[in-house]
Amino acid sequence: MTFTITRRLRAAAALVPLAALVACNAEPEPEPQYEADVEVPSGSELIVTEQDPAAVDVEVPDSPMTPVPEGTASDAETAAEPAPPPASATPGM
Repeated sequence: MTFTITRRLRAAAALVPLAALVACNAEPEPEPQYEADVEVPSGSELIVTEQDPAAVDVEVPDSPMTPVPEGTASDAETAAEPAPPPASATPGM
């Protein structure tokens, strides 16, 4: 009787890794594909997801996008540079 139980346990133990392998190789459920009923004139890609009930409502203004004039970009870059600290603020002096 002990011999039969040991044989059954060995057979069951051999099937456990096989069952784990089958479970890991199962195909995952494909994500749902959503399509937007909107046409984007710029040709960029829209990312569509399900509506989130915890999301915050945002009102986007309907103002047209305009390009930045040529000379303005360099003026903005120089204005964004930090001023050097005063000489008296240098440590060790």
